[in-house]
Amino acid sequence: MSLWDVMVSIIWFMLLVAWFWLLISIISDVFRDDDLSGVAKGAWCLFVIVLPWLGVLVYLIARGHSMTERSAREAARHQEAFRTYVKEVAVAEGDGLAGQIRQLAEMRDRGTITPEEFEKAKQRLLGTSGSTPVVPQQHVPVEDNLPA
Repeated sequence: MSLWDVMVSIIWFMLLVAWFWLLISIISDVFRDDDLSGVAKGAWCLFVIVLPWLGVLVYLIARGHSMTERSAREAARHQEAFRTYVKEVAVAEGDGLAGQIRQLAEMRDRGTITPEEFEKAKQRLLGTSGSTPVVPQQHVPVEDNLPA
């Protein structure tokens, strides 16, 4: 086998991988589109599979722009779902030390415990004695560089 045969085999293999990638992208886009009917989805899938390169090229020319829009909408929906999930998990009521101190403050405000009892319980939670002031750890806020 000559070097030329190896190079041609590599090129064919790369084209095969590229076609599979495009095929998966296009079929997922076809089924993501709510505007297409079931018959149109079936026709596009059949066209892309039966006439591989022609089908892919025609699909990209005919529906490439809307393919980008659907992909961007899907990414934005996933990002919003992720942000919502993180907010729900990060700010769960009553979790951690801050939640316990918040509950103590609410009990103090309602009059369930006295301010002295509040301070003692808070010191016990923080693990310090009353004479040693609590110095909060320096926190540098991280900017949210994700798209809004």
